[in-house]
Amino acid sequence: MPPPTYPDSPISDPPTVRSLAETRRRIDRLIDKRDDRVRDSQRLASKFAQLNAYLSVADQVTVALEKLSEQLFQELLDVVQEKLTIALQEILDQPIKFRAQADFKRGVATVEFWIDHNGNREDVLRGQGGSVANVLSVGLRMFALATLDPAEHRRFLVLDEQDCWLRPDLVPKLVKMVHEAANALGFQILMISHHDVALFERYADRIYQFGLNADGAIDVRQLSSPAADPDAAD
Repeated sequence: MPPPTYPDSPISDPPTVRSLAETRRRIDRLIDKRDDRVRDSQRLASKFAQLNAYLSVADQVTVALEKLSEQLFQELLDVVQEKLTIALQEILDQPIKFRAQADFKRGVATVEFWIDHNGNREDVLRGQGGSVANVLSVGLRMFALATLDPAEHRRFLVLDEQDCWLRPDLVPKLVKMVHEAANALGFQILMISHHDVALFERYADRIYQFGLNADGAIDVRQLSSPAADPDAAD
């Protein structure tokens, strides 16, 4: 007896045979999905194992990074102390030393500044009649500006009456320090002062004098052009 035919179906196999074949294919697909899930689970387990390994040393790494940060900060502070001590001694001609002591608590650094004058501790704001504050203010701002990204922060600094507590004979020394530091660090400096312009002539690239004219308006005069080499005669 010949097998029955199903002329209206695109499948010529009988229903039972087709059902078994389709079931086999579905089982195979489920097996493939199961295997994929097993592999995903194994990959995740491996990643979790790596993460757990990292987390197991996280506290140690945090402590090490904090110590490294404190060490780098102290090294920077040592450089600041050395350079500003040189600046203070050269400008003020006094046996004084700039001191800075850092304290680290809960990841935050605080710094205390003072002046060592022959073993005596002096306030940086009152030392040498305020002239210490004049010099330190310039130096600390230049250090701070030097740490900024030049691509985002233009290296331009305005020093408004930073020589106000300096004796006139000490002003050229401050101007020299600013001039040399600006050249070394690539800064552009604008200094504003009420001292005599003659005190700036040797190291300033340009000097402008502002005053009132007979009509009461502001009169601006350029008094000098860029100096060729202020140390050429030394």
